[in-house]
Amino acid sequence: MKKKIFGLLIIASLVAIATITFVKSNTDRTEAISNEQLGSDLATNPANDGTGKGDAAPDFTLTTLDGKEVTLSDYKGKKVVLNFWATWCPPCKAEMPHMQNYYEDKAEQENVEILAVNLTSSDSGLDKVQAFQEDYALSFPIPLDEEGIVGETYQAITIPTTYMIDTTGTIQNKIVGPMDEQMLTDLVSNLK
Repeated sequence: MKKKIFGLLIIASLVAIATITFVKSNTDRTEAISNEQLGSDLATNPANDGTGKGDAAPDFTLTTLDGKEVTLSDYKGKKVVLNFWATWCPPCKAEMPHMQNYYEDKAEQENVEILAVNLTSSDSGLDKVQAFQEDYALSFPIPLDEEGIVGETYQAITIPTTYMIDTTGTIQNKIVGPMDEQMLTDLVSNLK
């Protein structure tokens, strides 16, 4: 009886090892194929083109929270802090007072415009955006990306994401994560 049980355990162990080996080899092959396809998708995806340092910032026109149209190219000749955010994002909430302080204290004298693009397509509705603006007393323009196209173009996957654009409309830096006022001051001072 013990010999039968021992034999069955050995057979079951061999079957389990063979199954695990088979599944693992197929998983590795599938991952390799997926990574190859992903790499080619990234290479051919136009949303990943044109948002690196030295690239001309992709132009867009959006409507602001207060109903005005803003077009990025209209700000050529000014330094632009192009920020992507949402009301539900804790780092965005932490960053906004610093951006507002910078805007009030230094933006005009340093020829800077802040465009804080709300990723409205992934946010909690315009009422929340309006309440956020009022709660934080934000006075810089808040364009609304209601279809998510601008955020996708600028690869604003992790937020906040901020682009530093110089007076010629060229991207000079991309920051993923929150900034404080000193960091903002330092980054803007490096723009021409």
